Amino acid sequence: MSKKLTKRSEDYSKWYNELVVKADLAENSAVRGCMVIKPYGFAIWEKMQAELDRMFKETGHENAYFPLFVPKSLFEAEEKNAEGFAKECAVVTHYRLQNDPDNEGKLRVDPEAKLEEELVVRPTSEAIIWNTYKGWIQSYRDLPLLINQWANVVRWEMRTRLFLRTAEFLWQEGHTAHATKNEAIVEAKQMQEVYAEFAENFMAMPVIKGAKSDSERFAGAEETYTIEALMQDGKALQAGTSHFLGQNFAKAFDVKYTSKEGKQEYVWATSWGVSTRLIGGLIMTHSDDFGLVLPPKLAPIQVAIVPIYKGDEQLEAISKKVNVFAKELRLKGISVKFDVRDTYRPGAKFAEYELKGVPIRIAIGNRDLENNTVEVARRDTLEKQSISQDDVVDFVENLLVDIQNNLFTKAVDYRTEHTTVVNDFKEFKSAIKNKGGFVSAHWDGTEETEDRIKEYTKATIRCIPNDAVEEAGACVLTGKPSSRRVLFAKAY
Repeated sequence: MSKKLTKRSEDYSKWYNELVVKADLAENSAVRGCMVIKPYGFAIWEKMQAELDRMFKETGHENAYFPLFVPKSLFEAEEKNAEGFAKECAVVTHYRLQNDPDNEGKLRVDPEAKLEEELVVRPTSEAIIWNTYKGWIQSYRDLPLLINQWANVVRWEMRTRLFLRTAEFLWQEGHTAHATKNEAIVEAKQMQEVYAEFAENFMAMPVIKGAKSDSERFAGAEETYTIEALMQDGKALQAGTSHFLGQNFAKAFDVKYTSKEGKQEYVWATSWGVSTRLIGGLIMTHSDDFGLVLPPKLAPIQVAIVPIYKGDEQLEAISKKVNVFAKELRLKGISVKFDVRDTYRPGAKFAEYELKGVPIRIAIGNRDLENNTVEVARRDTLEKQSISQDDVVDFVENLLVDIQNNLFTKAVDYRTEHTTVVNDFKEFKSAIKNKGGFVSAHWDGTEETEDRIKEYTKATIRCIPNDAVEEAGACVLTGKPSSRRVLFAKAY
């Protein structure tokens, strides 16, 4: 199966699309621009969701759920937010269908069932949530309000790609309210750190933490903090964002609280989210021409065990041995699949687990029973070795850690090799065109220059890194003074 994949070097986009489908992660649906997430792909999302949910709750957040539909009048209350999403909105105008009198057996929209007010299918939930918060927040005792929801959103996209950009996608969105500006900024930055920790420690995907430029900022935010990752084709991926919303939504929805001094004050707000786009990032960070490569911490199956046997007697003897160490592995929290399907040959099973990115594959046959051994294959390097059955549990436990670390190190090395420091526009264009990756350059801070650079090279400012060093320089395009470097790249 894996041999049928297009090579990354031949057509990276085609490779990605084929891999998502052949590895049973997702497929296009009957609804244009929307996807069906298949069980294996959803299992990865569930593992992501579980870890993120734990991290959110450890930082004091609670889950809630808000409606899918937003009345248009509420949606347009915060003008910048409404304007920013207006072109992507799906809108419900009627509430009923009826039999079509002109086409037997067909339905039509009932012209008498027009809604008094159109409903926007949420592209994001600030409007409905802040309208709700008005009733929840009265006093300083009600703050901070730290809410997250796991949901789906719709942003009408014409050009879609599975996981990376679809009309409907799954995500989480946090929405918090605070008594002071500083508390809200601390919250927004804290969530950026949470996202970065998850990306690096679980996805084994290194990220740059930074702030967005004005033109790339979330509609309705005063500051957007982002984590930016680099994919194997040299393009950047915005993997998660956290927004300091100031008092924009509080004022739009009149959300005030009575302070300890008895004064009426507007609250300060944040919102933050990551989506199923992370699965796309996971695929493009680690996978190879043979298929998926999954970091152990997020792999639905961490260890696949394939018996090689002739007849029921040999299978019974192998199973007896396997069940002992498989049970020990599971007790350590390691997910194990003992594949005893008799409808596939061992070679087909090997190919399947290679394609699906299972971190460790163990093969055990009759000769292994005699020698008290098993063959262990690691997916990240494709290396195989024979080990004693007595050592399997400790060996596998350590190997999973090694694979997780190796994937992260490999991704860091790739990013380091594909980060270029430039000082003039000739170098800039050459780096973007010929090398790709992140380009570190001085920028004069104007939106006009940013737009011109994008027009000339298709590269955008991915972020102003949190750790950017103050240094006097000249903008690569205009030569005007600049106090620090920013990161440019072509991006998804």
